[in-house]
Amino acid sequence: MLKNVFQSEVVEAGCDEAGRGPLAGPLFAAAVILSTDFFHPLLDDSKRMSERNRDMLREVIEREAVAWAVEELSPERIDAINILNASFEAMALAAARLTPRPGLLLVDGNRFRTTLDIPYRCIVGGDGLYANIAAASVLAKTHRDQRMRQLAEQYPGYGWERNKGYPTREHRRAVATLGLTPHHRRTFCRDPREELNF
Repeated sequence: MLKNVFQSEVVEAGCDEAGRGPLAGPLFAAAVILSTDFFHPLLDDSKRMSERNRDMLREVIEREAVAWAVEELSPERIDAINILNASFEAMALAAARLTPRPGLLLVDGNRFRTTLDIPYRCIVGGDGLYANIAAASVLAKTHRDQRMRQLAEQYPGYGWERNKGYPTREHRRAVATLGLTPHHRRTFCRDPREELNF
């Protein structure tokens, strides 16, 4: 069962991101404040949930959270500052938009940097331990998946409605035949043909 709080002295916000590994598409991050008695039996690390359950939990979280925010960082920004820094920036931007202002950020992972004057705690596997981080993982993942489905309609042939921009064989073949789109991350795709093994 997920824990509701890391500590009880100040308001906590869970932070997580989605989209660090794809060749294409933006990175999304979310920050979520839940009530200390929030509970939903299906809430978990978004990677362990079905798409149907993630979409359903997104509605619940957005309706019942004390506060939530989602940020999107473009492929151009990712290329400019690298994917690790982009994940830090997106989570910080989301956290900065929360009202009430959190007194502690619980960040999924083992590293984080920010200029925000909010204390933080990195928690490896936090999206499977704390409800607010799990909720952030659900929002980041569902918002990103929705965006990739929209982009798939604009750029057919890459299979983004299925692979969400990740480097599947289908996606790599499409890059080799169709070329790169404005939504591909150039630092991830310098010469994709070299990585293809047909």
